[in-house]
Amino acid sequence: MKPSDQLHILFKKYLNNACSAEETQHLMNYFHQDENREQLKEIIIDVLETQDEYKETDSAIAEVLAKVDRDLFVQIQSATPTAPEGKNKKLKLWLQIAAVAAVLTIICSGIYFFNYKPAKLPVAVKSAAPDVSPGDFGATLTMANGRKISLANVSKGEIGRELGIIITKTDEGRLVYKIDEKVSDPNALNTLSTARGETYQVRLPDGSLVYLNAASSLTYSAALIENGKRVVKLIGEGYFEVAKDKLHPFIVKTNRQEVEVLGTHFNISSYADDEVEKTTLLEGSVRLTASGNSRMLKPGQQAKLYSGKIQVNETDPELAVAWKNNEFVVESEHIETIMTMIERWYNVEVVYIGEKTNQRFSGKVSRFDKMSKVLEIVESTGEARFKVSGRTVYVSK
Repeated sequence: MKPSDQLHILFKKYLNNACSAEETQHLMNYFHQDENREQLKEIIIDVLETQDEYKETDSAIAEVLAKVDRDLFVQIQSATPTAPEGKNKKLKLWLQIAAVAAVLTIICSGIYFFNYKPAKLPVAVKSAAPDVSPGDFGATLTMANGRKISLANVSKGEIGRELGIIITKTDEGRLVYKIDEKVSDPNALNTLSTARGETYQVRLPDGSLVYLNAASSLTYSAALIENGKRVVKLIGEGYFEVAKDKLHPFIVKTNRQEVEVLGTHFNISSYADDEVEKTTLLEGSVRLTASGNSRMLKPGQQAKLYSGKIQVNETDPELAVAWKNNEFVVESEHIETIMTMIERWYNVEVVYIGEKTNQRFSGKVSRFDKMSKVLEIVESTGEARFKVSGRTVYVSK
């Protein structure tokens, strides 16, 4: 058997997560060498053409490259000395990371940025863009009687009593529901909504914790129980830590699907202007139902709902919940995805000028950074340019 055939077989094992640690290390070491770039490209294309599971998705190549890129990056990190780094050592690491990005750029024109350091990047960045502050902790609670409470401005402590429910704001700024007596109208609805540039948390009467991302809303009855089930309605994006209650399954309804759980941690992204609705499971199990179709998810899986069809793939769940941890994390995403995240969090409008770049971007930055810094990071790749006027961001190639 020729060495190239052995490498081909090893790469197939790698895609199927069947490689040992030693085999994965050998593969990453091989692809890290510049002279092997073209062979990596040929192997990926050949595998995608021969494996049916990759044929039918437009994102197949991007998914394979994201997997390779993650393991290459881990391999570089593990080979980096842990001693205190001076400027030369930091620059050397940046060059190593840039070399890995270059391997993947040849194949799918991906652009990668990690822990941005302006002084270390070779691209000169011009940014006279005014600063736009990041989003903050805030939301509006609409009670059953129509009363609206701005949670960013209200003091901590009890903020309302309604139909046997006590509603308080904690020291941490979280909304907490507690049943004080028999609920007089269990069907009365409350809605917690965040605007662009807001995020919030709510502790429901059953003890379940929900994080809401920007431009999202959660609607629920005062007692939470509906026909023996705990039911909430989500618009936008939410992360759920559901309290266990075998007698009362927890149901999340969106405009396109229902997600049923007993006790688990998961994330749902269901924005009206997104074509794909994503459900990502971190622990436990959930059942998705949409258009008569039903699928079960295991931890580490993500379901994508598109045109009534559910597609389940393995994923890194930390990518889906990065927003909850106050980070922007993207992996092989188009410029539109990045700008939509910026639009929602910084409360700005995005306008595209001319042809859009078809590059894919990967990287991580803090959501606490001002918008100008986030734009500088993307602009430093040389694949996009930005001009900011007030709260409008103009994007050009």
